Amino acid sequence: MTSEILTVEEMYAADRYAVAHGTPSIELMEQAGVAVADAICQRWTPRPCAVLCGPGNNGGDGYVAARHLLARGWNVWIETLVDIGALKDDAAKMARRWTGRTVPLAGSTRLAELFVDALFGAGLSRPLEGAARSFAMASKSFKDRVVAVDVPSGIHGDTARAFAGDSVNAALTVTFFRKKPAHLLMPSRDLCGDVVVADIGIPDAALTETKPKLFENGPALWSFPWPNAGSHKYVRGHCVIVSGPAHATGAARLAARGASRVGAGLVSVASPPDAVSINAAALTAIMVKPFVGANGLAELLKDKRFNSVVIGPGCGVGPATKDLVAAVLASGAAGVLDADALMSYKDEPQALFSILREPAVLTPHEGEFERLFPGVLQKATNKVEAARAASAAAKCTVLVKGADTVIAAPDGRAIINCNAPPALATAGSGDVLAGLIGGLIAQDVDSFDAAAMAVWLHGEAANMFGPGLIAEDIPEQLPQVLRALKADD
Repeated sequence: MTSEILTVEEMYAADRYAVAHGTPSIELMEQAGVAVADAICQRWTPRPCAVLCGPGNNGGDGYVAARHLLARGWNVWIETLVDIGALKDDAAKMARRWTGRTVPLAGSTRLAELFVDALFGAGLSRPLEGAARSFAMASKSFKDRVVAVDVPSGIHGDTARAFAGDSVNAALTVTFFRKKPAHLLMPSRDLCGDVVVADIGIPDAALTETKPKLFENGPALWSFPWPNAGSHKYVRGHCVIVSGPAHATGAARLAARGASRVGAGLVSVASPPDAVSINAAALTAIMVKPFVGANGLAELLKDKRFNSVVIGPGCGVGPATKDLVAAVLASGAAGVLDADALMSYKDEPQALFSILREPAVLTPHEGEFERLFPGVLQKATNKVEAARAASAAAKCTVLVKGADTVIAAPDGRAIINCNAPPALATAGSGDVLAGLIGGLIAQDVDSFDAAAMAVWLHGEAANMFGPGLIAEDIPEQLPQVLRALKADD
């Protein structure tokens, strides 16, 4: 499976590349329409079908799809937003090849049992109006009978949002060559339904022109650090999890379990004095290392065998945690900063940015992100661009959690992860994720790859476990996930 994600402009560039290298644009449109018809026939038996066509190339794709459905015996007709005489270029040529029934788009459901939305594509730059908007609003009640061409009309392919909140809701979206941000980012991902990526004749070499830096997460992007016959615990790294006080130790133990399960050779929980006995009683293979205050943690981390440190889960928000974070970042060990480690800097994020460096990973959810990077999410084109801006400011990898988790590196590379089920919205799951990242970095995995790998494994574990998931289940499900991953290698 290909993993590149293209912006709208990058997709236009890929189209131009194909044309410049011998594939006529009208042939690309023909293949796009055939792909839509094929996807429909694979999912539905023939039934009354209305193909809604707009004024541009998206509408042209619709005319082609309708022609091929008609040839396969479907009762299909065109509902057009504009007079056929107003169409231009390839869309006009395809409209002239259509011999079936054509009626104006009235904004009603008519008698169709299936609808093909070929009104507007991913480059739409204004809100829907008139009959198109009426259809979009009505589609919410019958989305299981709507197929979108490229993206549901009303959604911009880059922003992943609908103009004025109005868009078509689809059960299936057929797009071409590669996915766009709108197919993966919320909220538009839910409006697309299932997404099929069709080959329409654009050569993969077009990617050498577009040079995409955005990818969909999955094992094709990274290589898990499997141990070999010569591996032993000392070469697989030593991850330290900084515990909170006695009343808040569970988060650190969840992170430690994650780090251990994902393959770190050794894992230790660094405990303040009042937490030592509690952690020691609850842990076995995971060691407990006492420390007192920031100076004590700094002294502990002078041992360079401790090559990654997770700090934040259960530590508490305040100056004491800020001092601990500073000690971690000054130690030279890779740092994974989560939860309280981030929120301790909410009033002065620049103080954190001034001491950050790679290898380090910040793991905010969107609320924490807004506190550290105020206004960035609102001003950015989408969540990807916000994460990129944050990573550049922080000078390290930034992972913005959510149903559409985004990982960004300071050099502009970014990944969207989409395998996380809603069950992960449970207390402690983020602590496990932080531990997974720390455990992978301990094994000398690059921080960007470690973040991407960890969030995918985290999602797969939750999917395999199914209903009833709690955070403690995630590390215990990892062996099954890793066995499946190993089998696919």
